[in-house]
Amino acid sequence: MTPLSGARIGVITFPGTLDDRDAARAVRLAGAEAVALWHADADLQGVDAVVLPGGFSYGDYLRAGAISRFAPAMTAVVDAARGGMPVLGICNGFQILTEAHLLPGSMIKNDHLHFVCREQSMIVENAKTAWTNQFQAGQRITIPLKNQDGQFVADEHTLDELEGEGRVVFRYDGWNPNGSRRNIAGITNERGNVVGLMPHPEHAVEAGFGPASAEGPRAGTDGLAFFTSVLSSLVGA
Repeated sequence: MTPLSGARIGVITFPGTLDDRDAARAVRLAGAEAVALWHADADLQGVDAVVLPGGFSYGDYLRAGAISRFAPAMTAVVDAARGGMPVLGICNGFQILTEAHLLPGSMIKNDHLHFVCREQSMIVENAKTAWTNQFQAGQRITIPLKNQDGQFVADEHTLDELEGEGRVVFRYDGWNPNGSRRNIAGITNERGNVVGLMPHPEHAVEAGFGPASAEGPRAGTDGLAFFTSVLSSLVGA
């Protein structure tokens, strides 16, 4: 981990957000300051990066993330992301990123039409983004997954483009839990500063509270590297 004293990472809370405090704790454990941001505020308070956490913003009315996309905070996030600011969308945050057109494709109901909650193994496909540079390409990691609108879909041209440009960041390992096209669990934009994924890295950052690992029950901390990665990318910038 590269320590970055003074780094400020914003965590946005929308009505129905569930995992903002977990995301803020992950930011602090990585060594940065977590800054609470409110969906109705257009000011990002000068943060260095932004996390859109999981939950059910606005109750998933219309579509998951469809209303949050129009929140004042998201106007600022879109502008900042297009300027290069690192943005991570987790679960509902990933859904919001697709609705805001910062990432392609869309999220629909799981193919089995049930909510799924499990420890999920994934393969790291792209270890060069702002949020994955502390991983190794081909590395298998395990972090919790919990969603009901987790099926990533896109037309074949878009899928081919994502594959060809190396923008598939994570792929489900083994069972595909939601029917996502080509087992895609997470993607990035062309610049590599915006990443969205369905599983929850903020729930695998502290030994004793994460998924099972080779070190023992609840010992998994694979999610912490997301947050140390962004610190490393900010140092490099």
